[in-house]
Amino acid sequence: MNGEVTAASSEIPPPLQKATFPCAQCGAALHFAPGEGALQCPWCGHESSITDSGERIREYDLKEAVRSLQKAERAESDHEAVIHCDSCGAGFRLETNVHSGECPFCGSPVVTATDRLRLFKPRSLLPFRISRKQAREAFRGWIGDLWFAPGAIARHAREEGRLAGIYLPYWTYDSQTATRYQGERGTTYYVRVRVPVVVNGRRTMQTRRVPRIRWRGVSGVVGRHFDDVLIGATNTLPRTITDQLQPWDLENLVPYKEDYLSGFRSEVYQIKVDEGFEQARRVMDGIIRGDVRRDIGGDHQRITHLHTRHSDMTFKHLLLPVWAAAFRYREKSYRFVINGRTGKVQGERPYSWIKIGLAIIAGTLIAAGTLWALNELGMFQGMSYGPGTPTRLY
Repeated sequence: MNGEVTAASSEIPPPLQKATFPCAQCGAALHFAPGEGALQCPWCGHESSITDSGERIREYDLKEAVRSLQKAERAESDHEAVIHCDSCGAGFRLETNVHSGECPFCGSPVVTATDRLRLFKPRSLLPFRISRKQAREAFRGWIGDLWFAPGAIARHAREEGRLAGIYLPYWTYDSQTATRYQGERGTTYYVRVRVPVVVNGRRTMQTRRVPRIRWRGVSGVVGRHFDDVLIGATNTLPRTITDQLQPWDLENLVPYKEDYLSGFRSEVYQIKVDEGFEQARRVMDGIIRGDVRRDIGGDHQRITHLHTRHSDMTFKHLLLPVWAAAFRYREKSYRFVINGRTGKVQGERPYSWIKIGLAIIAGTLIAAGTLWALNELGMFQGMSYGPGTPTRLY
């Protein structure tokens, strides 16, 4: 977050609408308390409940959203939001992809309206349930259970940066699909063939049953309704990390209210709704291929052609909570995130190549010792080998 104080200028856009949450008892800024479902004053402890807006969480038509995106003349603002802090009077800017954070001068939480930054506003979210203390404990448990981690990593983990609570933007997509396919069904059958084998040190011929596959062309149609295919809409963290935070309890979504964001950072989407659907389509395609293979049946399947038609496509834009931070080890930074609902931890980690090398050596010695013992006991006698294969193992 940029803490540079801004001077008055005609080139600076007008301040964005923002929400603040003063304490009714002492006037300090209230923060949302994870797990409590209420705003809480960090100074006097006063709590203020969050009232249910009564708004129904609904799906929105995807085709209409894409048309709106294409027609929007102003599209999405590329300038940084100018914020005026009511607590200390400072002017500062939020990063382009952020609409909730805190004043860099006095730490007061501020939440700005998203409609000035992006065409689509979040309509629902999952509030934080895991506190900062619980998230830190979950991280240390995760780092302590890592296989082949350097021995000193636990000490570095204790020095991790301050955990930041962030609401990350997501899309969910629904779609009814119908897929026509062409392919081949493979049926396994067996034939008898004569093969060379070694029995008790002597080479001989034996008859064996060898598998073959008989292929037959097939075609058909499979259908599937996809519900809430979840796609991350941020580029701040890699998908290889954020995708592993699932599952999310989306059935507990609540209507979007700025109260839940007070005291936390929140991002606006960086991946547009149509771009997100292309990612969702790839997820759906993988599941559809599995449906097609099951529909083809048989022992083996080949898919030669697929054509999927999507209909009744809808989407939701929502925010999901994560705790995020990083730690340094040997001059390299490793990022990690924690699911703000379940405490599940995912992230980057270092490896101890010494431990890996020792494990490989130990595994090789164990395997070699096992083979030697079995050979000494005569367990390999009577087993068949291909041409040129030694008759005994030493």
